[in-house]
Amino acid sequence: MKYGLIGEKLGHSFSKTVHRRLFDYEYELKEIPPDKLDDFLRRADFKAINVTIPYKRAVIPYLDEIEETAARIGAVNTILNQGGRLIGFNTDLSGMQALLAKNGIVLRGKKVLILGSGGTSATAAVLAELLGAHKVVRVSRSEKPGFVTYVQAAEQHRDAQVILNTTPCGMYPQIGETPISLDAFPRLEAVADAIYNPLCSALIVQAKEKGIRAVGGLYMLVAQAAFAAEKFTGIAVPGEKIDRIWREIEAEKKNAVLIGMPGSGKTTIGKLLAKDEGKRFLDTDEEIRAETGMEIPDIFRLRGEKGFRAVEQGVIRRVAAEQSVVIATGGGAVLNRENIRLLKENGTVIWLDRPLETLAATADRPLSSSREQLEQRYRERYALYREAADIRIGAAGDIPKTLRAVKEAIEHENFGFERA
Repeated sequence: MKYGLIGEKLGHSFSKTVHRRLFDYEYELKEIPPDKLDDFLRRADFKAINVTIPYKRAVIPYLDEIEETAARIGAVNTILNQGGRLIGFNTDLSGMQALLAKNGIVLRGKKVLILGSGGTSATAAVLAELLGAHKVVRVSRSEKPGFVTYVQAAEQHRDAQVILNTTPCGMYPQIGETPISLDAFPRLEAVADAIYNPLCSALIVQAKEKGIRAVGGLYMLVAQAAFAAEKFTGIAVPGEKIDRIWREIEAEKKNAVLIGMPGSGKTTIGKLLAKDEGKRFLDTDEEIRAETGMEIPDIFRLRGEKGFRAVEQGVIRRVAAEQSVVIATGGGAVLNRENIRLLKENGTVIWLDRPLETLAATADRPLSSSREQLEQRYRERYALYREAADIRIGAAGDIPKTLRAVKEAIEHENFGFERA
């Protein structure tokens, strides 16, 4: 291996994509079980590597030299092999600092909670001190010196102003999970998460719902990779390149999620959008049919609406973990708030708001098979669509016009379009 990333499980990793865009060199993802780490590092058959969970501390005894920042942190994420001598660095600190600066998250004078007790937690603690945090509190699942438990954090540190999550809780494929409820912290101003897959962890979605400044870890990933690549190659990476790669990867990975009333054009627009954007198309109703082997009216007849919604939520949980897809949801998906939270972890929710007078009742829709039912569903759900949507697109026009509006909204990062 020339360059690469080592860790125990790497199914979530974007690192190969990032490094290929930085310098297009050979870069591998190498999963190493704990009992094989010793042999790998003693052979040192690599030019330079990055290190991730759970080995950022475990690699240190194998190093011949460790730079000052990494030594202070007690964690290494980059190793250079210089003629058989292994030299350790930590570029996570600079990457996290870039993430906070990019998103205007200030630690100076703030009370900062750091969730997690691994190598990235140690990095965040050192960074918080360097950036002038008033108080740094580290949080762990179990009681240990220098840490408080999650229960203690919620009870004793309600005045926390910034939370930095360094745990893998909520990381792909376990989307929807959060390490802590933000309800306990009424003075919270900002949340940053080292997790980048999903793009917005459940913790970040929770924070955004509360109107708190919040950001996932994709920019940190790209920035720390750039700083590591500079050490690999000796070539500086300009900030503009970091920004460009971050934007490109986010745009490629992010899902477009279409919500709206039955008959609003979600499937038609979704298929066309997916084709134009080079993404896969998923229709949650079709996924339900495939999973159950039943037509939706039959599911309602045999299991009732409650049974159907349970199947729908399971399907949405699965498709929400996907990336680079266009998702058309059923008209009633917004009835369960958790569905929208899951879909927002990797997606932008786009509401196709088609006027009631242009919608038609059809016999294959169990809850809107008559005009009266359709009008009732519209009244019941309109506020839910508005609340769930990141972008509202008026869908009164023809299909090409609506498709153009959706594409322009995505391309221009939602600027200039009405938000519900």
